[in-house]
Amino acid sequence: MTISVLVADDDPEIRDVIRIYLQNEGYCVFEAEDGVQALEQLHRESIDLIILDVMMPNMDGIRACFKIREMTKIPIIMLSAKSEDIDKITGLTTGADDYVAKPFNPLELIARVKAQLRRQTFTGAADHQVKASDGSVVEIDELLINKTKHLVTVRGREVPLTPIEFSILELLAGHRGQVFRVEQIYRNVWKEDKFLSDNTVMVHVRNIREKIEDNPREPRFIKTVWGVGYKVE
Repeated sequence: MTISVLVADDDPEIRDVIRIYLQNEGYCVFEAEDGVQALEQLHRESIDLIILDVMMPNMDGIRACFKIREMTKIPIIMLSAKSEDIDKITGLTTGADDYVAKPFNPLELIARVKAQLRRQTFTGAADHQVKASDGSVVEIDELLINKTKHLVTVRGREVPLTPIEFSILELLAGHRGQVFRVEQIYRNVWKEDKFLSDNTVMVHVRNIREKIEDNPREPRFIKTVWGVGYKVE
């Protein structure tokens, strides 16, 4: 089955470069000039992954990402000419799964695309295995994680997690009491051997806490082991 990627960027030259590299890998590519067109394409076509530029006319990538997350949990990679940490955090907070700063190496972007698609494939395969077992639900006090349905609830309230957020929570909750270093979380969730020394994992953990904790500053579920990593008790 052909994998379809949507590239949304107002710069036609950047779209052309990304399209060429994606097509060389055998992907089907759809294009959009802004967030409005991206949403229209998403309604018309079956898309497996989205590459979304932050700065676009009519509707920027941040607003588009919010709206896309209301519709689907497919992977989103954000592109931006801004490389400061605050811009990266903003992109990830909207629900994006990864962030690439411009100017970028097209080969690195393709590697990120493959990593996200591998993670999606791995998660889907894991789901089918879980359906055959009785351990499809993890319960920690009022927190319930249904691995089969990719559903998280707190006191019966459904919590909307992105695929990356769900994978991180599932990893930690599935190994209660075990401390995972940031590098271990990255390699387990992103399925990449190469670890990028940035705050990507930290931002996702913070997002999860904002959604599942009553007081994210004093978390009950995901604990920080200072100087080491994270764990679920």
